[in-house]
Amino acid sequence: MNSIAKMSVYSGMVTTAPRSLQVLTALMVLAASCLQLTYGILDEDEYNSIYSDQVREQLNHEVGRFPFLMPNVRPKTPELYLCTPIKVDYTKSYYIVGYEPNATMNTAHHMLLYGCGEPGSSKTVWNCGEMAKKSSEETASPCGVQSHSQILYAWARDAPKLELPDGVGFKVGEDSPIKYIVLQVHYASIAKFKDGSTDDSGVFIHYTEKPMNKLAGVLLMGTAGVIPPMAVEHMETACEINENKTIHPIAYRTHTHSLGKVVSGYRVRTDDHGMNHWTLLGKRDPLTPQMFYPVMNSEPIVKGDTIAARCTMESNRKRYTEIGATNNDEMCNFYLMYYVENDEPLNMKYCFSQGPPNYYWRNPDVGLNNIPHKEASTL
Repeated sequence: MNSIAKMSVYSGMVTTAPRSLQVLTALMVLAASCLQLTYGILDEDEYNSIYSDQVREQLNHEVGRFPFLMPNVRPKTPELYLCTPIKVDYTKSYYIVGYEPNATMNTAHHMLLYGCGEPGSSKTVWNCGEMAKKSSEETASPCGVQSHSQILYAWARDAPKLELPDGVGFKVGEDSPIKYIVLQVHYASIAKFKDGSTDDSGVFIHYTEKPMNKLAGVLLMGTAGVIPPMAVEHMETACEINENKTIHPIAYRTHTHSLGKVVSGYRVRTDDHGMNHWTLLGKRDPLTPQMFYPVMNSEPIVKGDTIAARCTMESNRKRYTEIGATNNDEMCNFYLMYYVENDEPLNMKYCFSQGPPNYYWRNPDVGLNNIPHKEASTL
């Protein structure tokens, strides 16, 4: 795994990279098109990273556009999750300012970018999904078990590109716990690969070396739990902010599988009388394009506030539906993207609950009141 190439900045539009970078990028893409990795019979020595050290030329403070794509894999198993890593040049700091997806929902069910201290495997491509439990194939998580792990980006349902606000970026490399970026792609169906076709789904990462004092982060909220047959169920989670930081919400993203009807997220603040006041951050039908949308309220979130999320699920199935990795399972996720100014992002990267039937906002031990039950479950 070679060091990440330097990346282009934009202010609304991607700038044109120097001619040398254009040529090198074209050569890298051409090289990638010549590689065909068949997952399951991959010889690890067969693949050398297409990310050339030669691309590490000086770009000053321009925005680079780095192609982080699956190296022409050929998935052989339905509901497969595959991961591939790149190593960041951690002698310098880079700031990711945008993401341009290179995928369609006909091929990729969803994609995630993880920022890792170490990758979950030393392989070029590995199985990194929950389906590992049902197979004999060697698998590993996206990030190393004991290493730093956080979500940098998520995509599904043909969502368009994402540009961060001016002056905001995800810091990686030097002075950051993120030394590797790992791309995870979920291949729900493999029908299109039966004729020998391969896939290069992924993301073009837009980045700059220009120092930024507004550092981006993502808090991923979700649940475990089960959905009863022929029922409407609320899957809920909530976490208090216990770090002395001021968080400025930027955008939110929702994610479920087919049973999701509404996903909503809130900032909850308690007054001097113990009454909760709920401020809507975002709410959507999760079966619309699963992109990051601007938050509905950008007021700062501070220590002592709680962030809460609910997925309203409606099942017409005659069986229980569990949280899991496949389309036959479900997921309940609310992503909150934010920035902190002259500070580091939250140490808390994830907020998960047990979900139904064990966890609800209304539980006495959760401690929430004045819950907007109707608003949180209707559009």
